[in-house]
Amino acid sequence: MVFRNVAPGVDRVEDDFTNWYLIQADDGITIVDCGVPRSWSSLLEAVGDRLGEVRAVVLTHAHFDHVGFAERARRELRVPVYVHENDVPLTRHPWRYDHERARAPYLATQLKALPIVAAFLRDRAFWPSPIGEVVRYQDGDTLPVPGSPVVVPTPGHTLGHCALHLADRDTVFAGDAFVTLDPYTGRTGPRLVARAATVDSERNLRTLDALAATGARTALTGHGTPWTRGVEAAVEAARHAGAA
Repeated sequence: MVFRNVAPGVDRVEDDFTNWYLIQADDGITIVDCGVPRSWSSLLEAVGDRLGEVRAVVLTHAHFDHVGFAERARRELRVPVYVHENDVPLTRHPWRYDHERARAPYLATQLKALPIVAAFLRDRAFWPSPIGEVVRYQDGDTLPVPGSPVVVPTPGHTLGHCALHLADRDTVFAGDAFVTLDPYTGRTGPRLVARAATVDSERNLRTLDALAATGARTALTGHGTPWTRGVEAAVEAARHAGAA
């Protein structure tokens, strides 16, 4: 489903309880994260006859549910795929990531998460194509893509996780540094993703300071609805909720 202008010149697309975004700019379109493999059809719907204006893909991190059509975009649209250098290994094996707790107990006990897991299985979200070639970015970079997002390092969910700040639009893409829907528990409201999918929750909590420092009014997350009451308030709530 496509949600237009969730922030100035930013569209949100949700597939299988996972968000990805389109930054609209005078010099083209930047895709932020790539959902699940079937999200390619949503891309065609969202951009229509402007597909040729897509200039780049930028990944906040490289878990399986955020790289869905990245390789297809790279090959068919001939655009670069940007990812933090510490997440490059994940782009080759998006399912094989480190995490603090086993996944199975969550699947057995968190009934609210069952529809999310079922959607992932139905649409083969767990098995995206590895990305054949990437462009590495580093902490603090301003990326040479439409919208010129600034990289805000927020490691913890993955070792290379980063947020992307659009200061001129008062918006930050939080990725999974915090979410407003935890896909492993089904719980809503600002919180960390469960330890079944987070490599270092203690570090994740610490790096929320970097998100708060952006002062952005709107925070766009990898899962759940946009937060529009100031990122500092979202960070405070996420700290209180922690990670399941």
